[in-house]
Parts: sequence; C-alpha cells; structure tokens
Amino acid sequence: MRIGIGFDTHRFDPSRPLVLGGVEFPGEAGLAGHSDADLICHAITDALLGAAGLGDIGDHFPDTDERHAGANSLKLLKEIVSLLAKEGWVVANVDCVIVTEKPKIAVKRQEMQDRLATAIGAPVSVKASRAEGLGAIGRAEGMACWATALIESTVLIESNVS
Repeated sequence: MRIGIGFDTHRFDPSRPLVLGGVEFPGEAGLAGHSDADLICHAITDALLGAAGLGDIGDHFPDTDERHAGANSLKLLKEIVSLLAKEGWVVANVDCVIVTEKPKIAVKRQEMQDRLATAIGAPVSVKASRAEGLGAIGRAEGMACWATALIESTVLIESNVS
C-alpha cells in the first residue's frame, strides 16, 4: 500500500463554467486554468501519481500542450487510473477537502462522489471547509483542494490470494 497527497488551487474566472468533481455548478463563476480547471480532479490526479511515484499532473498533461486546452479533467483522471493499473496499482480510496467560500458544495456532494468513484473505481469522499475570510480564498478570489489517495499493488494482492 502507498499513500499520496495532492493539492490544487485556482482563482475564479466568471467567464468560464464551474466544474468540480466532474459536476457543473450552473450560475457559479468558473475557475481559471488550461483545462476545465476542475481542481478536485487535479488534486486527486496528483495524489494518485504521487502515491505511485509517477510524477505529477504537469508531467503528464503540461499546460503548454494545446491538446489539453479545455480538456475534461475527469477524462484525464481516468487516463491516470489506467496508467496506474498498467504499473500494477489499484486505487483503494480517495479523500479530499475543498476550501472555498462559495459555492455551497453539499448540494452536489453526492453527485461529485459518485462521478469520481466511477472514474476511479474506488470510494471517494468529498468534504468542504471555509477559510473564514482569511487570505485570497477567504476573500472568495478562488478555491483550493487537498486530496489523499491510498493505492494497493495488484502484484501483492494477487500473491496474497494464492
């Protein structure tokens, strides 16, 4: 078993739709970024890559590569889960926390957890917290997300079965 931690932050960009955990939040200001700026998917991607020792999201999907401009981050996350499988890893679970003043995350929490769990093939928990007015996030200039992922070696799982 291995554990990884991921982090991502983006400033708000009102000209874009807000997508978190593969779910759109209609009427809310989106996030600035090269892809769809889904910071939950980005933090989870980095947590998985870190756990497997496979670099970070920028190594796999650089923001200088126009192929990823506007990309669906949930699809990019699925690509990383496939890469982990090829490397002999399976995701056991993911836990993440979003820090934001707005929007309210609870209204879409279950939908985000379901979409992320389907993409990853393991349970995902999504929680939210506020910065209570402190710093750029507290001033509602953007948001941040931390994710922790637990992965297991499929080689070890197979050898433990026999």
